[in-house]
Amino acid sequence: MDTWTDESEAAFDGYVEALVGVIGHADRAEPLKDYCLGLLMPVERKSVEPLAAVIAPSRVAAKHQSLLHFVGQAPWSDEALMGRVRDWVLPRIEQRGAICAWIIDDTGFPKKGKHSVGVARQYCGQLGKQDNCQVAVSLSVANDAASLPIAWRLYLPQVWADDPERRRKAKIPDDVTFKTKPQIALEQIRAAQAQGVAPGVILADAGYGADGGFRAGLTQLALTYVVGVQPTLSVWRPGEGPLPPKPWSGKGRPTSRLRRDADHQPVSAKTLAETLAAEAWHNVAWREGTNAELSSRFAAVRLRPASRDFNLSEAHEQEWLLIEWPEDESAPTKYWLSTLPPDTSITQLVDTAKLRWRIERDYQELKQELGLGHYEGRSWRGFHHHASLCIAAYGFLISLRESIPPSAQPQTRGRQVSGLPDGYRPRGSAGPARATRPNLNPHPATTPERRPGNAAPTMSMLHKGGEQAQPASQFMTQ
Repeated sequence: MDTWTDESEAAFDGYVEALVGVIGHADRAEPLKDYCLGLLMPVERKSVEPLAAVIAPSRVAAKHQSLLHFVGQAPWSDEALMGRVRDWVLPRIEQRGAICAWIIDDTGFPKKGKHSVGVARQYCGQLGKQDNCQVAVSLSVANDAASLPIAWRLYLPQVWADDPERRRKAKIPDDVTFKTKPQIALEQIRAAQAQGVAPGVILADAGYGADGGFRAGLTQLALTYVVGVQPTLSVWRPGEGPLPPKPWSGKGRPTSRLRRDADHQPVSAKTLAETLAAEAWHNVAWREGTNAELSSRFAAVRLRPASRDFNLSEAHEQEWLLIEWPEDESAPTKYWLSTLPPDTSITQLVDTAKLRWRIERDYQELKQELGLGHYEGRSWRGFHHHASLCIAAYGFLISLRESIPPSAQPQTRGRQVSGLPDGYRPRGSAGPARATRPNLNPHPATTPERRPGNAAPTMSMLHKGGEQAQPASQFMTQ
């Protein structure tokens, strides 16, 4: 019989009780608990109907309606729920070390139809190409031990933002207007600052770092960053910069703009990288991977970005340009700009830049284990409610990991988790619902065979300091 441990049972009840206070009416407490519990179960498809079936197999229709209303229509605040999750989880994460990074990224959800809110043909990271999908922007906070998404917002393409009929059908709020992904990210960062979230270095890939307005916005907020940039980024060679404005001739209006001439031009980041001396390159390791230490070859130089500085009266401040060029590659593969202090070592630069891997683990766990992309509704509210609840369930698992030592062997008691009703099959499914993973216990010899429809909540948790996942069975005996 699959069971919760005493510790996880009490922790889950306390966690949900802490969340109830921010969702409004008391009658939302039960669907909140049921929805989060369903997300934690190894159900193949985590849309509303299969969750209802596994939570209440004897009254699926009634539970389905309750959860459908809760996630699709109930007017509780996503920001308030995620704020409470943050306030609960971050102190537990910080037991392992101070928050050191805020990570910006976006993730896509492939969609076949065209009616779900925000669906358009755009780049989908999950597919690695342009396709029909939804895209959401998130902000996560992280240290070396863990990370947690604290903000989540759907990117609304302009074809949606400017279409009154689409907006009406998807119930998009009137105050939601078109914003680029970097603009959404800056809003999330400003909100986190206003809420007093422990500060960290801003990390983002080149989709954000290539936007000069995004980098300037971070600087205006007095935030340090390490952000990806394109190899075409225009930079001045170390020690160089734009020419000063032309001296005033005494006639006309004095000019204040910086200058370039035929003999004084910036170069691309790639051109600079290819002309660096051999001694500029260093092999740097940044963490233990699944099978071996992760390392590569890097160079870091102090220089001035040149982006459109001919329209400025003062040159850009000096920054770090960090370049990765693996020895088995014919050209550099990655570039970053950073406003970390001038005395930062190359090892510190690499460690900080590479910490962005945690958002990839967040997305992987949220999608594969918690059904982040499984919501089948079409509305703005439902899309965000489902995501907030997935992040709430994820926050519980993170807090559980940080609270219970990995070596603990807690005693269990018999709380049986309801199974799916016999013969139940979600709409659109080719076969009966089954566990996402047949066995996550690292000691299968001592574990009864897992049966579809009768499984305790479980998820592969992040390995502490590496890419290999740790099974949640260290907290929940199967």
